[in-house]
Amino acid sequence: MKVTIDENSGFCFGVTTAIETAERELQKGQLFCLGDIVHNGQEVERLDKLGLETIDYDDLRTLRNVRVLLRAHGEPPSTYHIAKRNNVEIIDASCPVVLHLQKRIRETYQTLHGKNTGSQIVIFGKKGHAEVIGLEGQTNNTAIVIESINDISKLNFTCPIYLFSQTTKSVEEFEAIVEEIKRRRIEVKTLESGIGSQDTVFEYHNTICRNVANRVKRLQEFARSNDVVIFVGGKKSSNAKVLFNNCLEVNRCTLFVSSTDDITSEILQQCHAAERVGICGATSTPKWLMENIKQYIVDSL
Repeated sequence: MKVTIDENSGFCFGVTTAIETAERELQKGQLFCLGDIVHNGQEVERLDKLGLETIDYDDLRTLRNVRVLLRAHGEPPSTYHIAKRNNVEIIDASCPVVLHLQKRIRETYQTLHGKNTGSQIVIFGKKGHAEVIGLEGQTNNTAIVIESINDISKLNFTCPIYLFSQTTKSVEEFEAIVEEIKRRRIEVKTLESGIGSQDTVFEYHNTICRNVANRVKRLQEFARSNDVVIFVGGKKSSNAKVLFNNCLEVNRCTLFVSSTDDITSEILQQCHAAERVGICGATSTPKWLMENIKQYIVDSL
């Protein structure tokens, strides 16, 4: 049995920067982090042992004169307002890709605000996800969040639509949503023809991170090249769910684990019966965790 780790898996640029920032700032003294710094329990636990204290929004409202790290997911304007009011020093590790997306959505909202056009800013993303909360905040929480193609029925196809995407979503899902919105708009226009119907704006922006999008092809090539694939990801990670499904599409023997605790005797039996076992992970999966899982499988022989 040959066990290999996908060299393209592991932390993306934004997460790597946030982790490195946390480690550097911890050397200066007490540091809080607003929410889990990454959607991976093992990495959160590692940094907790180094002194990084995870807080929530309720905690932020009560803290005074402290330092708070903002993770890669980005934050809504309200977070910065609370920090300023409470004299909280912000250590901003927001991913540049996310910040650029926030800026685009904010500018669109500011352009449309007050024009009474019925325009809809739509975000394809996971409701309640940290990044999506930050994106909604750019529109004063007026954006419509859709989690799948099944949610587009909540849109008004007779009014302008401006579509954006959470940076870690599936490109294929986004493209399918675009095509379905186009189809629905044509359908509505056809039904209204003859009564003064007019074309309305439909702008769509593929704002999925290129690092994430480009990773899919390489990850699927890796999955195809192995008999059994162990995908390592956090249970709360949206990106992990997307990339796991990408692997599953090309290799039905893809198994999801979050740590060595999830490796059952049945999983080990599948690995031992295979010639090639591949280990890969999400943009929120640390390399050290994949290496631990590799060692665990090798030691079980």
